[in-house]
Parts: sequence; structure tokens; C-alpha cells
Amino acid sequence: MFKQNVSILISAILAIAVGYFCQDYSQVINTYVKPFGTIFLNLLLWMVVPFIFVSIILGVSSLRDVKSVRSIGVKSIVYFFVTTVLAVLGGICIALSCENFFPKLTYHMAEQVSHETANFSFIDAIVNLFPSNFIEVFYKGNMIQIIVAAIFIGIAMIILGKKVSGLAKFIMDLNLVFSTILKIILKASPIAVFFLLCPIIAEYGTSILGSLGVVVLIAYVCYILHAVIIYSLFLIAFSDVKPWEFYKYMFPAITFAFSSTSSVGTIPLSMQCTRKIGVDNKISSFVLTMGATVNMDGTAIFQSIATIFIAFCYGVDLTAPQLFILAFTIIITSIGTAGIPSGGVLMLSIILTSVGLPIEGIAIIIGIDRIFDMGRSVINVLGDATCAVIVDCSERKKEAEYQEKREQELRDNVGVDPTLGKPEYMITPEDLLKKQKLNAGPKLSPEDIIKQQREAKLQQEQQAQMARKEKADGYYDDDLVIRIDLDDDNK
Repeated sequence: MFKQNVSILISAILAIAVGYFCQDYSQVINTYVKPFGTIFLNLLLWMVVPFIFVSIILGVSSLRDVKSVRSIGVKSIVYFFVTTVLAVLGGICIALSCENFFPKLTYHMAEQVSHETANFSFIDAIVNLFPSNFIEVFYKGNMIQIIVAAIFIGIAMIILGKKVSGLAKFIMDLNLVFSTILKIILKASPIAVFFLLCPIIAEYGTSILGSLGVVVLIAYVCYILHAVIIYSLFLIAFSDVKPWEFYKYMFPAITFAFSSTSSVGTIPLSMQCTRKIGVDNKISSFVLTMGATVNMDGTAIFQSIATIFIAFCYGVDLTAPQLFILAFTIIITSIGTAGIPSGGVLMLSIILTSVGLPIEGIAIIIGIDRIFDMGRSVINVLGDATCAVIVDCSERKKEAEYQEKREQELRDNVGVDPTLGKPEYMITPEDLLKKQKLNAGPKLSPEDIIKQQREAKLQQEQQAQMARKEKADGYYDDDLVIRIDLDDDNK
């Protein structure tokens, strides 16, 4: 992966140099160089549609595991959804406020896209989320409708469960085949970067390069604000771990994620860090693994900023319905596309298509994707760890409340053993041996003592249940007792 990133960087530098010195021959570059980049994009689009379709189905259908862990899974899903929404909204707002720093490449594309979306209302955006023809959706490559169709299929698979285990296995095999093909296509990324970026530099010059530094700065500002404000507020509100302590313990995972750009590869180290904070191993293993599949806060921020940057470069002002589709697409695609190799590039192609922007805009970003990836991997890892801490704290409080309630019920409904002078629910096998000696009764084996203790506990629970039932039926109604006493006095 590191060698490929270095190759992409070298290819981008060569593309900039060649494009700069060939600005007088931009027509030749567009005629003989750009088509090879177009071939790469065509292959990417050819495979990304079916791959995203099966990935979203697997991502949604895998949420059946949430039912097995009940509250842990539900709390994790709610947290991931809320933080992803906040990440998307934050990225969009900051990117829109910094539009003046982005260059405009051409006004021709602006006129084309504006004509296509001139009569596109917010209601149309909602209606167009839902497909009307299963085959036509794939034929036209309508990504947003493909995603919605995949969600419905995934939900149906959750409902049917084991009845569709064969279908689930088939979809997993398809996912493996598609991902392998994508890996083969993406092996050509370094060469493709040259063929994609060189024509842009030759036609529009190097004015765009300075803006890339601004985009990187804006992205990292968003990353830092999301971590410092959003995650810290969640920790303060829903856990007993102080934010600065959390970041101190998570520092090894942060540095590893930043250098490796892999949130999945950081899971073992993240588990070690969360254990030092005090998170239960069962909770951390489940939440961190699920987060690597579902939670993509850093990627959501990057996609928001990159899409608005590309739109502005082409002179396109995204409308409110387009921004709605942008946010929806980013949130939903994060469910099943987290494990995709070079997922940032693939997701960006989906998002650009969904809002009507040219997929060639990827060429502007792909050369420095590694720089974006370092920051977004850190945010993804921190988001997963924050969720693990919050869920663990919530489960511990829930368990403590249950134990306290249970002990209170036993105190209310269980008497005190006259021989030992202890509440019956606190009597241990050793206490029963002591009681046996005190009463000089027949000797009992440890097995008999445990059996006797279980019978006593069962009897206590039956008595407590009967007492609750009688109270519910009104036998111990305080008002009734008072009225009876008054009636007796009047007599």
C-alpha cells in the first residue's frame, strides 16, 4: 500500500510537470492522453455499481448481529448515525463557507449541470430516492436508487434470517469476486493519475494546485474540530471518562492510524488502548469491529469537502436538493463501503455521480488522497473508541442499577435467618455448614448444601412473586386498609 501511494505521488508530480510544459499543446494532450484516463474511469464505474450494491446489502443484513447483543448494538448504531450526520453537516457547512478560496476551471460544465437541475426541487429529491424499475436502475447507473434498493433487500434478509442463508452466501461470494476485480483495476491507479491529471493541468494551468493546499487545510480543520468538540461533548455527556484522559490513552492508536491510514488495521491497538481506559473487552471487540464497518466520520468529512470543492472548480453551485442527496449518499454508503480498498476514491465517484458532477473531478483529488486519508483514518478510529467508552459506561450503569434493584427486592421480601442472624439471600454454603454445626443436625455434603440453597432461593423468589401479585390485586392497598379501620371505628 505504501509503495502504491508513493507511486501515485510520483505520477502526480510527473503529470503536473508534463501538463505545465505542454499547455500550448492541450488539444493534443486531450486527444491522445486523456482517453487512457477515461478507460480507467470507465472500468471503475463498470465495477463500482455492482460492488456497492452487494456491499450495502451485506452491510445492512449484517446488522442482524445487533439483535444478538441487544442494547450494545442499538446504542452503537445510534451513536454512529448521529456522529456521521454531524460530520457530514459540519463538512458541508465549513466547505460552503470557504468556497471563495476554490478556483473555477470552466463555465461550460456549470451551464450543463445547471440546466439539468434547474427544475429539480426538494420534493423531487425525495421522490427520486426510490426506484420504480429494478432493471432500469442498474441500466442508468442511478447510484442513489441502487443504494435504496440494496437497503430494502438487506432489511428483507434480516427479517427472513436463516431462510435466505444460501442467498447471503451467494452475495458474499459476489462481493469477494467484485472486490478482487476492483483491486486489479486499482493497481493501475498510479498510471491512471498521470493520464487524468496531465490534461487538466495542460488545459487550465497550475492555478488549481494552490487550492489543493487550502482544501487539505480545511479538511484537517474539520477533522480537529470534530474530534475536539463533538467527541469531547459526547464523552462529557455520556461517560465518566475525561476527554483529555481519553486522548492520552488513545495516543498510540492515533499515531498508528495516522501513519498506516488503516482504521481496520488499528483495531488491535485500539482494543489495548480502550482496555487501559477500563472498557470491557467484550464491548470493545464488538463496537470497534462494527465501527470499522459502519462508522466513517472522517471519510464523511472528506467526501463533503471534496465534493463541494470539485463542484466549485467546475463552476457548479450545488442546490439545496443536491446537498440533501449529497448528505444522504455519504451517510448511507458509509454502512457498507468502509472495507473497500481505496474506498475514498470509490465513494467519491459514487457521490459525484449522485449529485450530477463529472466523475473526471476525481483526478483533481486522487493525487493527494493519501494526505486526506491520514487524517480521516484518525477520526474513524477515535469515533469507534469514543463509542466503545460511552457504551461501556452505559452498560455498567445499567448493570449496577439492576443489581441494586435486585438486592432491594430481596431485602423487601426475604427474612433473616434466626440462627445466623443474616439475610437469607446473603447465606453462602459456608454459612450453611456453620448453621449445621450450630444446630447439630445431620451432616450434609457440599452438593446437598448447594441444592438446599437453590431450593431456598427458589422459594424466596416464589414468595416475592406472590407478594407482588397480591399487591397488584389490591390485597395490600394502603387506602383500603385505612378505610376499613375507619369503618371499624364508626361501628
